[in-house]
Amino acid sequence: MVTQVLERRKETGEKPMIILGISGSARKKSYNTALLREAKELVPPGVELEIFGISDLPMFNQDVETSPPDLVRRFKDEIRSADAVLFSTPEHNYSVTALLKNAIEWGNRPPTDNSWDGKPAAVMSASTSMRGGARAQLQLRQIMIDLNMYAMNQPQLLVAEARGKFDSEPKLTDDKVRARLRDFVMALVDWTKRMQSSGISA
Repeated sequence: MVTQVLERRKETGEKPMIILGISGSARKKSYNTALLREAKELVPPGVELEIFGISDLPMFNQDVETSPPDLVRRFKDEIRSADAVLFSTPEHNYSVTALLKNAIEWGNRPPTDNSWDGKPAAVMSASTSMRGGARAQLQLRQIMIDLNMYAMNQPQLLVAEARGKFDSEPKLTDDKVRARLRDFVMALVDWTKRMQSSGISA
């Protein structure tokens, strides 16, 4: 978890960049979660990617947004502690999943406690369709405007017809996609450094 990495920072004096990975799928054999796991193996030295599972978050309830459950508090702490956020989401009904939208709401509320504020971010998607989740990415980019996140525009990563690019585990088996993913991760690292050096990012 991101907070554990921060503790190691204090103990060792090391200052790795921390990317928080969030999958928009709760499936045990999710292609998008598998894509994040692969990204975790491709980050350069000095960078750590920590994946936070959002499937156990309760449904957002505005009645308790100022005193949320402990898991929600921990989730918000993980967001705030990260240097950047990497979303990986399938496309459901021309948009992001209900699971991801729920997590976004918790992170964004109440208005005085927007945990996403100022975070550099990137979005990738894997889909069994030929479009690769393009409409979900567009919807998420629109949402990130309201969250005041700084989304990386290029390069883009859309993994179309995902069944043919992962094995049954699932684990990424397509070398071309892996190379694109490596470039994508490196671009996010560079984007985050640029935001940090400019004093823009949180």
